[in-house]
Amino acid sequence: MTHSGSYGGRSPSRRRRSNGRTIASVCAVLAVTVGVGYWGYSSLVADEGSQDPQVAEATAELGKFLAAWEAGDAQRAGRLTDTPDNAQSLINSVMTNLKPSKTEISAAEGKKKAEGEVEIPFTVKMALPGTGNYTWGSKARVVESHDKWKVEFRTEMVHPEMVPGQTLALKSRERAAILDGNGDVLQSASLVGVVDEKTGKGMSGLQARYDKQLTGGPAAVVVVDRASGHVVKQLTATTKAEGRPVRTTIDPDVQEAAAEALAGVKKNAAIVAIDPSTGHILAAANKPSGMNRALEGRYPPGSTFKVVTSAALLKQGMKPSDPAECPKFAHVNGQRFENQNQFVLPAGSTFRDNFAHSCNTFFVNSRGKLSASSLHDTAEAFGIGGDWDVGASTYDGSVPVATGDNDKAASTIGQGRVEASPLVMASIAATVKEGTFKQPVLVPETVKKKHEAPTRLDPQVVEALRDMMGATVTEGAGRALKGIPGGPHAKTGTAEFGSEKPPRTHAWMIGYQQDRNLAWSVLLEDGGSGGSDAGPVAAEFLKNLAG
Repeated sequence: MTHSGSYGGRSPSRRRRSNGRTIASVCAVLAVTVGVGYWGYSSLVADEGSQDPQVAEATAELGKFLAAWEAGDAQRAGRLTDTPDNAQSLINSVMTNLKPSKTEISAAEGKKKAEGEVEIPFTVKMALPGTGNYTWGSKARVVESHDKWKVEFRTEMVHPEMVPGQTLALKSRERAAILDGNGDVLQSASLVGVVDEKTGKGMSGLQARYDKQLTGGPAAVVVVDRASGHVVKQLTATTKAEGRPVRTTIDPDVQEAAAEALAGVKKNAAIVAIDPSTGHILAAANKPSGMNRALEGRYPPGSTFKVVTSAALLKQGMKPSDPAECPKFAHVNGQRFENQNQFVLPAGSTFRDNFAHSCNTFFVNSRGKLSASSLHDTAEAFGIGGDWDVGASTYDGSVPVATGDNDKAASTIGQGRVEASPLVMASIAATVKEGTFKQPVLVPETVKKKHEAPTRLDPQVVEALRDMMGATVTEGAGRALKGIPGGPHAKTGTAEFGSEKPPRTHAWMIGYQQDRNLAWSVLLEDGGSGGSDAGPVAAEFLKNLAG
């Protein structure tokens, strides 16, 4: 009878931790046949002209059976035996349980045992995921009946250590868990990633990056009783090493607040939160889950990058109180730049006002105060341009040296060739809050060398940026956060992308809380405006935290 279903409980990706300890279990799935790699059947026999005709005929028939087994076609293999159902069931069970990525079965020279009976040795070699190569030898009897040769199917022919009612399986330890900062199982699908249920191998996220640590030593090949599922004997050795959990810095309360803030968002979106004093990543929420756009996404940051541009202008001697015009348009070598909805600011406006209301034309017209490398060099003080050792895959931003006046103009407002991830933009806000760059970290125990910014922001520059980010909330485009507890400071951003006219826009808001070690960024892909679209999402996130 063909067995189907599953043995050994849930797949590793769905198991739960038990008292923080890994539990030995047998992962044997008696289900539909999985495909296997094909190395090619080979029959090592003597020259056909010198061989007994019966041995040649029997060997050829066995060759068909071994080729079908090797290819994972249990049904075809079964039909070539004297008991098709039994053969199909056991071969299907073995191949499904062991999940070989490659299989090679080779026959040696057979011997005639009696008239119409030939015994043929063969060798099975399988490449087992997470275990390596496993090879064993066996032998088959091929008998002639009614002028036809058939493989005499016996359980011990599949493996000599088995008897009827048994099968082969992999005995593996339960996969260790990925934990949050409190030591509980991390609730973030996009960070955790997925595990292949067939192979038990991590395929994405932290599951893939730390696959070896989470699984520990290789699985063992065992003989299992098919009725009870109990291990009868172990055929290969295992190491004593068990899978070790991966502990992250994620704060479950902050992560939950971020996830809830994204719950009603209809666009692809991300929220990142950082502790500015340590760089610890407290939340990295994505909608939908899957791509980790929070840490790895590459986007034009738009006007949120004006924090860096302002730092460069302040370094050149500008003050927040300096008079600053905000006209409807700015022209650079025939290219026209404008403000959102072509707004203007009244006469007597200041640098601080232009920052708070996010006036593009002021920043574009200020480019003459900056050298080709000013934005690149200032970005380095925010950690951009280095390789961040975070403990996870990240995109760490890029601010190239300007190649011309138009390139520099676009860069001042976070367009052109400037790119960043939500993680980078949260880190920019964290740097303003802390006064110096602290490289973000997600898995501290694996970080070998944190990136150190080659330069630091002047204290006067930091104070001015803090003042202007505060004004963005109380007087400017970040008014969606006005009145929210915690003293939010922010910068909005509306970043153009694509070639449509009018262009589509990503919506950004970044900021930090005055009363706690928390900096954050919000991104809505193709989400509209920073102030009117990203702002309410940021407000919801901060309200969730306050509540």
